[in-house]
Amino acid sequence: MRIENERKLDFDDVLIKPKRSRLSTRAGVELNRKFTTVNSKVTIEGVPIIAANMDTVGTLNMASSLASHNMFTSIHKHYSLEELEAADLSSDYNFATFGLGDWDRMVEFFDKLKDKNINKICLDVANGYTEVFVDFVKQVRAKYPDKIIMAGNVVTPEMTEALILAGADIVKIGIGPGSVCETRIVTGVGYPQVSAVMECADAAHGIGGLICADGGCKTSGDVAKAFAAGADFVMLGGMLAGHKECLSNDDLDKLDGNNNKIEYYGMSSTRAMNKYSGGVAAHRASEGKVSEIEYRGDVNQTVLAILGGIRSACTYVGAAKLKELSKCTTFVIKN
Repeated sequence: MRIENERKLDFDDVLIKPKRSRLSTRAGVELNRKFTTVNSKVTIEGVPIIAANMDTVGTLNMASSLASHNMFTSIHKHYSLEELEAADLSSDYNFATFGLGDWDRMVEFFDKLKDKNINKICLDVANGYTEVFVDFVKQVRAKYPDKIIMAGNVVTPEMTEALILAGADIVKIGIGPGSVCETRIVTGVGYPQVSAVMECADAAHGIGGLICADGGCKTSGDVAKAFAAGADFVMLGGMLAGHKECLSNDDLDKLDGNNNKIEYYGMSSTRAMNKYSGGVAAHRASEGKVSEIEYRGDVNQTVLAILGGIRSACTYVGAAKLKELSKCTTFVIKN
């Protein structure tokens, strides 16, 4: 056992220090980014915000709405292949999500949906530190050498590098920061998100990889802080939850003036495991919770508010492009 004494920081611990700027308006800030990925050598371009692969967020309707803003969605893995075949999927902005036990489904997905031209994979596990997950990333890279792979989650530079060297192009950073995640409470494991993003970005960029800050953003200011800390992409769950695009037609029909509460839950919660795995296995514990949030209507207004906040943050530090924000940023610690 040992203790690290250096202070680690979360979103609530820091602010971005304003600096003199030549920018006259936020309207001119360029949020689009273009990357050529280190392992697949494929180009990915768009506004680098990704809807989380939760069944209450990463829906087909959400994917359609976000694509109109050049934003990405990691579509949750619980759709049937028939539903996905019938959907109008954007090959530019959609990730297909798979877990450790989904090899056969992944192969079937890309065989049956080859006409969709989906070239982005999200390999999602709660604990990205196991050797079996690293081997899985290697296996997927060998099978699909020309597809972009995003893999995680981890929070340390060493494991970020390990996943990139195993074949990941983008590494998801975050253990326990999400609003409906209870990993830190249940297991005692985690890492403050701003420090995790800064340290893992430094490691990833050193070997040509990218990172996605996953979890903990409650406001557009938090999203700006994630980009300022070095994130190439930011994944959002709670900020996009509760919108019309998250709900089925049946769920929308149940809304009325007296009942506008929407259920939002973590994918490691008892609610999700009962729904998809027949309950919580005897060898594990629930690491997520269920929340009720107010129905928020169309997601487009929320998206515009988030993008407006990021543009404004850029103007405060003189960043004409989102890609310049981290270079222009000095964080101050709130005491």
